[in-house]
Amino acid sequence: MKTLRALVAAALVVATFGMAVAKLPPPAPLTEEQKKAAEEKKAKDAVAAEAAKAQQARAEDRVAARYFADMKAKGKQVPGPQVAPAPAAPPAAPPAAGAPAKTSATPAGKATATAAAPAMALKTSTPPAKK
Repeated sequence: MKTLRALVAAALVVATFGMAVAKLPPPAPLTEEQKKAAEEKKAKDAVAAEAAKAQQARAEDRVAARYFADMKAKGKQVPGPQVAPAPAAPPAAPPAAGAPAKTSATPAGKATATAAAPAMALKTSTPPAKK
């Protein structure tokens, strides 16, 4: 009996919520001021995220350095870092004078010019076959 009441109550809540959402009007279009404020907030958030990323990297480096120093002080052998550093990206060459630049749309809707970058092939190896 309690289960039936709970199911009926849940169905009533879902139906009521569905009707309430269906009756909401569409949001008003953004004004120029709101668009400008949104772009500024997006830029500030990007700067804050970059700062947080740099701070996280510094903290990880400090922890790793302390770990290696502690293990060296104890006389234990510690293997080096497991992750190889990412290869540096080659500098982007400007497109040739006669060739048009490729454009791609960003999430903000602005078109940006990108030079055609050669695809880097990843080397993969197959594991040895079991006998």
